Amino acid sequence: MLPPDVGLAELHTHLGGSVASDIMWSLAHEQGISLPVKDYWGFDALVTVSDPRGVPNLDALDAIYHWAELIQSSPLAVERSVHAAIGGAYRSQRITTLEVRFNPMKRNRGGERDLDHIILAATRGLDLARIEYPQVRAGLILMMDRTFDARQNEIIVDKALRWASRGVVGVDIAGPRPGGLRYDYTQVAPMVETARAAGLGVTIHVGEEGATGAEEIGEVVESLRPDRIGHGILAAGDPALMTLIRQAAVTLEICPTSNLLTKALADEDAVRETFHRFVEHDVPFTIATDGPEMMRTHLRDEFELLHRIGALDEDGLARANARGHAAAFVGRGER
Repeated sequence: MLPPDVGLAELHTHLGGSVASDIMWSLAHEQGISLPVKDYWGFDALVTVSDPRGVPNLDALDAIYHWAELIQSSPLAVERSVHAAIGGAYRSQRITTLEVRFNPMKRNRGGERDLDHIILAATRGLDLARIEYPQVRAGLILMMDRTFDARQNEIIVDKALRWASRGVVGVDIAGPRPGGLRYDYTQVAPMVETARAAGLGVTIHVGEEGATGAEEIGEVVESLRPDRIGHGILAAGDPALMTLIRQAAVTLEICPTSNLLTKALADEDAVRETFHRFVEHDVPFTIATDGPEMMRTHLRDEFELLHRIGALDEDGLARANARGHAAAFVGRGER
């Protein structure tokens, strides 16, 4: 296992899943948000994957994210959430490279709140955390969404460019597939090119689940040319895809506990086999949580899990962590 004084790198964590339930509870009450539960423990179950068996599918996880996004839909809530996510990551896990991602348009209440105020609040939270925890390199990733139209996603990328000087380091796309059908990632290629040309990093949620998930990975690598892929675990079943990923120098952000809780990977045997295949095919990957508070895990728990089940040995864990620091968008211009 990695020594406790070794700084960890966490590149895939969502703001909605990175803030402790007690802080979310206070934020909800401070804003007067009507909740379906009146007891804190009921609320804790509402905003986390509280059942150790996980959730039935990603739609159920999206329902949990709905509450997190609603509670974080104000400048005050976003600022405090970013600050809490970064501080908590360093204090509890000694994470020294951290990128937190969120969709600002899912936090402005359908246009009721100004988008720039939401992003400005996130950068204030980032600035405060940097002052308190100068050991941490932290940045923000703005997310497009698969349910948004082209103009909405263009606006998010435009905002990422505008706020790049204040700590926005990359762009992403996630969200439910409309109608559950295969998503055409080529439609966001112009937005991705705009972000890349401006020096922002590109990471794409793909290959986590679904009958067409593996096909989507190939399309994403070839048409979007991302620096990293969020999840990408379905590539483990296709040697040609793994070769494509390796040759394109794309780094996968793998979230083991999250994949188990969402049934993306059936069991620990599947987790172990997935990592073994990636190692055998020299596919670069990092280890992440997807959202430590929501998934009721932490980054060192992920390393411990992988070591316990024989997915990675100590050298493999150390290499994955070093790769996380190297693959980060934050500070990339300085390296």
